[in-house]
Amino acid sequence: MARRDVVGRYRGSFIGLLWSFFNPLLMLGVYTFVFGFIFKSRWSGQTAGHFEFAVILFAGLNINNMFTECANRAPTLIVENTNFVKKVVFPLEVLSWSTLGSALFHLLVSTLVLLIFSIVVRGSIPWTAVYFPIVVAVFLPFVAGLIWLLSSLGVFLRDLKQAMGIITAMMMFLAPIFYPKELIHPPYQKLLYLNPLTTIVEASRDVLVWGRAPNWILLGLYATVSCLFAWASFSWFERSRRGFADVL
Repeated sequence: MARRDVVGRYRGSFIGLLWSFFNPLLMLGVYTFVFGFIFKSRWSGQTAGHFEFAVILFAGLNINNMFTECANRAPTLIVENTNFVKKVVFPLEVLSWSTLGSALFHLLVSTLVLLIFSIVVRGSIPWTAVYFPIVVAVFLPFVAGLIWLLSSLGVFLRDLKQAMGIITAMMMFLAPIFYPKELIHPPYQKLLYLNPLTTIVEASRDVLVWGRAPNWILLGLYATVSCLFAWASFSWFERSRRGFADVL
């Protein structure tokens, strides 16, 4: 189902699946031009030229894009698959894995573009990039839980789809994606970690850009909370699914 979702998105286009590669490549070019050459942005501790800022920015945006894709699709996931609701034997919970699998594919392609660009700009890739799958694995339970929660609520609250566009935009700007957290006054920096994107964005930059191992204690705590959230969301999904057919 995830493969069908990915292929169906590009079906009928001239270059087909290659769009999944060209989209992040084009966006990387836009970020480089706008932030590097027009705004002349610099990250704290950055020593290279215009292109390095694009690498740092893109490392954070890739995580945000995966989260946003799942969060924005989740509220209508059940509503758009009403035919599955009517099939008693169909496990509706797997729709979340289909959505997550599609988002993971695009994250993989975007990360590949980032690594290639990093080689061109910096001449190498940090060896710590091998930790990136662990960082993503820690993030997956939270995203899966969010899809279960939002997809079930979206059946009963149709306004949720409109609200999620605003919420995901707020979460993007309230995470250190476009700016280093050091720009925030130290007493308020910890508040950034209330945003579930912050820990994963910071860990992704550590392993893909800065060449540092992630904060294992923080990741371990995040993984624990993420799994508890996924379990609670799945329990809610299983309880609320009894009313899907009546509402739809």
